[in-house]
Amino acid sequence: MPRPEPAPLHETCPECLADGTNPVQLRLCLTCGHVGCCDSSQGRHATGHFGATGHPVMRTFEPGEAWRWCFVDEALV
Repeated sequence: MPRPEPAPLHETCPECLADGTNPVQLRLCLTCGHVGCCDSSQGRHATGHFGATGHPVMRTFEPGEAWRWCFVDEALV
């Protein structure tokens, strides 16, 4: 049985807000609900979140998209 998805902790990337930058696209951590910006964004905060926590899978947080990414396997899942 699939694990339920966590609720997003934020509406946008809090690190971008703190830095005064704008995210290009957002990603949602499927372990804890952290919202971070994509690697096309200046801060690359979703990847930074993986590096800091080891949380392996995130999904797009963009309307109309449904893909997921595993940082460990570097693959769409």
